[in-house]
Amino acid sequence: MSIELNNTEISDKIPQSDNNVTLSENNNLLDARVFDESKLAKLNGIRSQGLNPYPHKFEKNGDICEILKKFEDFEMNEGLTVRTAGRLYNIRKLGKMIFADLGDQGGRIQITLRKGDLPNEDFEIFKTLVDSGDIIGIQGELFRTKRGENSISVSEFSLLSKSLCALPEKFHGLKNIETRYRKRYLDLIVNTEKREIFIMRSKLISEIRRYLTDREFLEFETPILQNVYGGANARPFMTFHNSLGQNLFLRIAPELYLKRLVVGGYEKVFEISKNFRNEDIDTTHNPEFTMIEVYEAYRDYNDMMDLTEGMISELVFKLTGSYEVKMGENIINLRSPWKRISMEDALKEYAGLDIFSHSLDELKQIAIENRIDDYEKAKTYGEFLALLFEGLVEDKLINPTFIYDFPVENSPLAKSHRSKEGFVERFELFLNGWELANGYSELNDPLEQEKRFEEQDKKRKLGDLEAQTVDYDFINALGYGLPPTGGMGLGIDRLTMILAGLESIKEVILFPQMKRED
Repeated sequence: MSIELNNTEISDKIPQSDNNVTLSENNNLLDARVFDESKLAKLNGIRSQGLNPYPHKFEKNGDICEILKKFEDFEMNEGLTVRTAGRLYNIRKLGKMIFADLGDQGGRIQITLRKGDLPNEDFEIFKTLVDSGDIIGIQGELFRTKRGENSISVSEFSLLSKSLCALPEKFHGLKNIETRYRKRYLDLIVNTEKREIFIMRSKLISEIRRYLTDREFLEFETPILQNVYGGANARPFMTFHNSLGQNLFLRIAPELYLKRLVVGGYEKVFEISKNFRNEDIDTTHNPEFTMIEVYEAYRDYNDMMDLTEGMISELVFKLTGSYEVKMGENIINLRSPWKRISMEDALKEYAGLDIFSHSLDELKQIAIENRIDDYEKAKTYGEFLALLFEGLVEDKLINPTFIYDFPVENSPLAKSHRSKEGFVERFELFLNGWELANGYSELNDPLEQEKRFEEQDKKRKLGDLEAQTVDYDFINALGYGLPPTGGMGLGIDRLTMILAGLESIKEVILFPQMKRED
């Protein structure tokens, strides 16, 4: 670290405050921030030396992960000079020796600073003004300690970013769950295992893209702000566009726009999209979430089940090296083939209930006895089938299971079943008791679609805030002809939860929605 110093001791040059940094005198500002006063004082000390605590650039010749690999052939690389950078952790000051851990995105390595190996002024600056949490660049030689620990002996260092907030205490770390979610940046700094979750998520999305583009699917982007919301039964978020003078809705699904693209002549399309639904927040739901939707012309729901199974099974193995993932006490096996069973038969197998052997009044009583909510909304056999399946079966579906053939009442965008009256060609994929994917043989009859939309709109006007609206432009698009098409939507957040063995969606969303702290 090249600097010019006068003869005054470093420790004597740390001012308590100056015009550049306001300390405890500004109580209002400090109430809104968590800067550490001792770190602020050290910042002033650095600036008083004429040093820049926030330089523009640092040239590295390797990341820490790359440097650690060089120790695999230590005999060849002993004494090799390296330049790298990262954040400081766990500084240990032992007289004329200073040890610290230097970490970047890929790993951590021990660094040592020995008085005499670098200028005395630099050593004193590090000892006096540098803290855990600071980001530094170093140059030094590879060596191993007497204990065999891989290390870098530092000959030069540069302060790249002075941290003003104290890291959590070393041995206890950041444990408060709410703090981890609200301050994800801090969670990522101190909890490296959490950082790995989001690396996996990034790789998962990349592999999904690769899987589909290898099969000649094209990726598109469709509107997030929409005049008419649709594509799912969900309550939307609404906003107002000042220039247009009209309400707009945040997308609840990209489905209706992607199917417009198939009408337009694209036969294989997908979108990885952010969707927004004004619904409850719990362990498997966040109002802002990520999913992928896929549509392929001249295919049906059986083909979409095949695509979903093949893609997930391959990706799980590629990312984890195994077809098995652990969720709590359950070991989930994702090796093909997966179980496929109709909703009606699943209710018989898992709950011992033959839906059509009971009257509607009897089904209502069964729902009451099993404390299933919203039973009063069910008026038909199809509605009771969906209701009782959700209440009695879903949580029992641990290993991957396709549930297919849904009642028409709750599937306004799916094609009527080719052989079962009152049903549609729809499936849902369940793992760990969660719905993970949803797919159809897509409804392409414009007159039937109009009828379905109108039935949904009646429910909405009667108070069902999750019912769909009538999208006449989409109906007109169907009027130009949508070929037979299979479609599928898959939740990225929940799939990441499965891969990482996590039970809360907030663990896999970088910045989950939280109630504002007032």
